[in-house]
Amino acid sequence: MSDQQIVHTELKRCDLFKLAGRFDSSKAHEVESALWTAINANRYRFVLDMTEVEYISSGFLRVLVATQKEAKRFNRGDIYLAAPAQRIQDVLKLAGLDAMFKTFDTPEEAVGAW
Repeated sequence: MSDQQIVHTELKRCDLFKLAGRFDSSKAHEVESALWTAINANRYRFVLDMTEVEYISSGFLRVLVATQKEAKRFNRGDIYLAAPAQRIQDVLKLAGLDAMFKTFDTPEEAVGAW
């Protein structure tokens, strides 16, 4: 899959964003826009289903950090990562961000953690 895709589902406990494809710096803004739309609607608990994400860039990491900061502000929420591929986990670790984000093996586990 070469094109990225973002599917947003509002659940009772949190918002689930199913991401698919490659999220380079030029495409990271679409994830940012989707997350900020939810934040502006006073929704702060997010699960990013990364099962089908092939690649993330430093721009995508910047989006994660910035939106997590706002989501966690005043203890309102957080961003959970579900099923990131090993290469995505390696990127998070290399960037020193692996401890910042709770990761889960499946989207269901991540949603259930809320």
